[in-house]
Amino acid sequence: MDLLEQQLKALADKNRLTLLACMKNGEVCVCDFVEVLGISQPAVSQQLKKLKDAGIILERKKGTWKYYRIAEQLSPIVEAVINQLEADDGCRCGGNTCSC
Repeated sequence: MDLLEQQLKALADKNRLTLLACMKNGEVCVCDFVEVLGISQPAVSQQLKKLKDAGIILERKKGTWKYYRIAEQLSPIVEAVINQLEADDGCRCGGNTCSC
């Protein structure tokens, strides 16, 4: 599958856009996403996997937890979509707010 097509498909989901809006504030622990989306951790992991496989986000493991951030180099189209998202300050994401 063409990379741009894969990226656009990954962006075509409300939950994944919400995750990206949270990551605009910085790196986020997977545990915080569960609370933000109100879905199970395995379901959150599936959403994150689609973004990661599309090269939109990066993952870092620390102990048993995984942290996610937006990739530094993105296509102009993907950057434009992310730039249109408002950083969600109410989502408890980013910085040192991890509840785990």
